[in-house]
Amino acid sequence: MAAFHRRSPTATGIAAAMALALLALADAAPAMEAPPGWKLAWADEFDVDGLPDPAKWDYDTAFNRTGWHNRELQYYTSARRENAEVKNGRLVITARKEALASMPDYGGQAYTSARLVTRGKASWTHGFIEVRAKLPCGPGSWPAIWMLGTGGKWPADGEIDIMEHVGHKPGEILGSIYTNAQNWPRGTGKTSKTMVPDACGAFHDYQLTWTHDRILVGVDGRNYAELANPKDGDYDKWPFDRPQYLLLNVAVGGDLGGAVRDDSLPWRMEVEYVRVFQPAR
Repeated sequence: MAAFHRRSPTATGIAAAMALALLALADAAPAMEAPPGWKLAWADEFDVDGLPDPAKWDYDTAFNRTGWHNRELQYYTSARRENAEVKNGRLVITARKEALASMPDYGGQAYTSARLVTRGKASWTHGFIEVRAKLPCGPGSWPAIWMLGTGGKWPADGEIDIMEHVGHKPGEILGSIYTNAQNWPRGTGKTSKTMVPDACGAFHDYQLTWTHDRILVGVDGRNYAELANPKDGDYDKWPFDRPQYLLLNVAVGGDLGGAVRDDSLPWRMEVEYVRVFQPAR
């Protein structure tokens, strides 16, 4: 914070300083909203109680037996209301302290959760995506709203993290964009951060603006992460002119989630809606 001069400022000076500060803030974080003329292309308002709509969502359980990436500790269930349920106009993804040892793909996990995907149901190339959600804050929790390329190769086909949050750092929201050229295994990954102090107590809008020219990641109408298309035709730098699908999950522990405090479970990520806008055709 800049130091104030001891001399009392005039009202005109205060107004001018405030105007300059607002202009600087606007330049640093341009407002995020669906571009003019873009239309709603896909949405889930979660207005029917029960399991998530099977026409829109599937479950990723692929690594239950062998163990999930990043040394995560959860067993992801499929079509189990204890872990993924629509109720009272919200999708609730719940991580629990329990072992489902009777499941045929059980891998020894002491926790359950759910990882919902639109893979095979819906994918998009470019768009404005908004997910309104309230996050868990228990130590060890790792909720995420993100996207992966439908080609299935990571990181070559790209990853866009619209929101990640870990319970050990309440209110710190992370946004990342990964490619073959820019990713954490190579030491070239870049993660941007912004603070949302009440992220665990209130709903906020987690947003992605994705065009041929650039990707912007933001929250509540302000962006904080960006990747520009270098437009040199190098797929390693820009795989984002091909389809991506959406993922919603709550991971347990792992390299980013950290140590789990069992008495803080269950953890719940609540989602009021998911909306995808695309250019009118």
